[in-house]
Amino acid sequence: MIPSVLPTYNRAPLHFVKGEGCWLTEEDGRRFLDLGAGIAVNALGHANPDLVAALTEQANRLWHVSNLYEIPQQQALADKLVAETFADTVFFTNSGTEACELAVKMARKYWYEKGQPEKTTILTFEGCFHGRSSAAIAASGAEKMVKGFAPLLPGFRTLPWADHEALNAAVEDETVGAILIEPVQGEGGVRPVPDQCLKGLRKLCDEKGILLIFDEVQCGMGRTGRLFAHEWAGVTPDIMMSAKGIGGGFPLGAVLATEEAASGMVAGTHGSTYGGNPLGCAVGLKVMQIMTAPGFLEGVSARAGFLRQKLEGLVAAHPDVFEGVRGSGLILGLRCKRAPADVVKAGYAALVITVPAADNIVRLLPPLTITEAEIEEAVKRLDAAATALETQPA
Repeated sequence: MIPSVLPTYNRAPLHFVKGEGCWLTEEDGRRFLDLGAGIAVNALGHANPDLVAALTEQANRLWHVSNLYEIPQQQALADKLVAETFADTVFFTNSGTEACELAVKMARKYWYEKGQPEKTTILTFEGCFHGRSSAAIAASGAEKMVKGFAPLLPGFRTLPWADHEALNAAVEDETVGAILIEPVQGEGGVRPVPDQCLKGLRKLCDEKGILLIFDEVQCGMGRTGRLFAHEWAGVTPDIMMSAKGIGGGFPLGAVLATEEAASGMVAGTHGSTYGGNPLGCAVGLKVMQIMTAPGFLEGVSARAGFLRQKLEGLVAAHPDVFEGVRGSGLILGLRCKRAPADVVKAGYAALVITVPAADNIVRLLPPLTITEAEIEEAVKRLDAAATALETQPA
């Protein structure tokens, strides 16, 4: 008999009933150190008091009216995002997947309105993950994402990772209208795109008249020590997807764009019943205020450096379990010699939460507010997990 919850996840047998900061409490009373943060969602920790206050205050006033009307909280958050980023305009969604859908529509509508409707092809890269909608799985092209879901939405071409020759050849196709890339791949194995490559992509797009789309759903919102990861390279996209950390745990996403890139999206071309609702935007505005406050992002970078140093020591201490650390800021990956699922499971036994990814990677995505003391405790628990694995056959 099928369970009442559709069985699309292989869920761990854990039942968390409370969260506070970097800690999760299981219903049996055990306290876990959370290095997953709901897959980079709880960027300011569980039950952050400032976010709770913002949500509660708004909940006592107004929950939902729809986008048929002006929403002051939405306007305030859009103004803040525009002030702090490359963008001229913002559309709010409920998730990263919805943001991907709009990014794709925006790029194609741009070229249609420019009188070049043939420019529908969007280039993506091996290992990418942009969500699980029809457009997003077609963008990934990976067998594990698309098997059984044909016919796929046309107009995507996936290129090999880090193959510059393939990229230079692909952009000669006159149907190419955009390039879509994560500055740091998350699901694909915590693979940062080098700064010089992001610069090269921007230059290439400018030369060929192609739109550049960044997916910062997982790597954005302070996770690398800048508000958005692409800022380290000193370049800007034409369109950017955001979600996860932008709501600090409340479902919220956004598409940010330049005025030019968004020029085709006029009244009636897109919509969302819940997107940009007062509750989500009140929380998102508080998240933005906290993250852009003086010293916050500098603190993230300092703690990220401390965690990286500790993880390098962990790898050195357990060469039969780990072989390296990679990533940027507080989106880090431990490359494993054992199956990532086994490492994650051993972590559960040691009361520490991590998240598996491709390429034998276990992701560490802790709340950006994690303290040095909590980092030391987390690595101690990872050490215990690795020690336990060493006594088990591979």
